[in-house]
Amino acid sequence: MRRSPVNIDQAKAIAIVEILAKLGIHPQRRTADKAFYLSPVRDEKTPSFWVDTKTNRWHDFGDGRGGDAVDLATAYLQFTREAHTVSDALRWIGNMGVVAYEMTPIYRADEHRNHDDGSLVLKSKRSIQHVGLIHYLDKRGILLPIARRYLKELRVQNTRTDKYFTALGFPNEEGGFELRNPFFKGCLRPKTISFVRGKTPKPEGIHLFEGFMDYLSAISQLQGSGLADDAIILNSLSCLKQAIPYMQNYGYRVAYSWMDNDEAGAKATNIIAEFCQTQTDLRHTPMNKVYTPHKDVNAWHMHKLNLTL
Repeated sequence: MRRSPVNIDQAKAIAIVEILAKLGIHPQRRTADKAFYLSPVRDEKTPSFWVDTKTNRWHDFGDGRGGDAVDLATAYLQFTREAHTVSDALRWIGNMGVVAYEMTPIYRADEHRNHDDGSLVLKSKRSIQHVGLIHYLDKRGILLPIARRYLKELRVQNTRTDKYFTALGFPNEEGGFELRNPFFKGCLRPKTISFVRGKTPKPEGIHLFEGFMDYLSAISQLQGSGLADDAIILNSLSCLKQAIPYMQNYGYRVAYSWMDNDEAGAKATNIIAEFCQTQTDLRHTPMNKVYTPHKDVNAWHMHKLNLTL
């Protein structure tokens, strides 16, 4: 069945990894934000074609070409000796039946309360040593050796008030940090997800956590040994859409969600379930039953340790 051509903005929003998967072309290897392929636009035996899954752009190191999804379609049609104008590319993409995955952003009531408005500046970073932060971690049930593996002690200046404070910093994929101390919960821009590689190379599972305290709580329950599978820490439900390229056509078989037991967490769980249904052989397993009736993973972990804030 022939489909209507998409417009150029719709085509550019479609994940390149999705287009390649429709062609039966899959990554030879993958990092947190790049997928490496044998080139689909020329003959080669060593993968030199990569897709940046964050920016949704490609580059072929073999011949120097690159661009967006429309550029890929025109290059592929030219390689296969088909008509390859932009109009041809849009019609071809439309006939493939691939669509950009859309989702409604989720925000909590206090989502923006302590987020960085551009006034926070990182002044220094070191291994965790501050007694107050160590005590805070103890109260949350996170052992210092585990915390030091994933967190840093940050000295931050608020240029709007000209005050300084010290906080735990959890790095994300764009050079920003989630910030926590007993009195502050916020972030240093940019705000985005964090990706943690599992112990198993090319694992079959991916775990999605709302925040890093939940992730560290799960690690703590495993006696600090770490997850075999990969993990994405959203750092905010508003960042859920940014996790999609990491899961799309990567080959994961199971997506485990560890969202909060509240209305916003339930919405996020449903969105993850709906996304998994669009993927071949990706099963969704919500983990909420593990920590019900507690609000989140960290509250469950603290309960097991008989801790209270």
